[in-house]
Amino acid sequence: MSKTKITICLVACAFTGTAAYAETAVQIDQQVKEVVSHINGAMDTSAQANANPKAPNVRITACTVKVEETGLLNTPQAFLYQEQALSRKLNQPYRQRFLRIAPSADRRSVESTVFKPPTPVAWTGLCGKPEAERVVKISDIGKSTCSVFLQRKGDKYVGDTKAGGCPSDYKGAVRITNHIVLHQAGMDTLDRGFDATGKQVWGAKEEPYQFRWIDSSSRK
Repeated sequence: MSKTKITICLVACAFTGTAAYAETAVQIDQQVKEVVSHINGAMDTSAQANANPKAPNVRITACTVKVEETGLLNTPQAFLYQEQALSRKLNQPYRQRFLRIAPSADRRSVESTVFKPPTPVAWTGLCGKPEAERVVKISDIGKSTCSVFLQRKGDKYVGDTKAGGCPSDYKGAVRITNHIVLHQAGMDTLDRGFDATGKQVWGAKEEPYQFRWIDSSSRK
């Protein structure tokens, strides 16, 4: 092959690679927005509980928040506050957390990072406030405890924790794993906690928690 042909190939290949990277970057930024839009709102497991008396009726409520002093202004990201409670005890959430939704480090997936606030009771009912009042400091969201990496598959987003799960000190578990599917009807989660012997101590066993939109008409 002549030097001219080699040069043309190198330039063309470089251009193609750059264009492909740029397209991927745009796609992952759009996927971040789609995941945020999907998580934002309220879902519950009432349909599952009605079909199976042993299944709990749980509600997840999430809303976007503004976090001051993040220091990551050049990264497409969004923060949400999320609380989980039994539907009959909505004012007594048993799980409260902040989420950061952003491209993963390799930009091949959407990373949902969980933060455990140091004073969770201070944020109970936060999603009931106007958006302008949902402003928190970076110190308020606490330390990151785990991440789920979501990838688009058709019209769904499917994600898992990293291999081996994440460390935990919640309800007797030392390790947690999670498998999440975001789909048109809502979200399915296989959220599980394991003790030091590897025994599952809480979470879904035979089927995932099936969260469905409370106001499905707003999702169309």
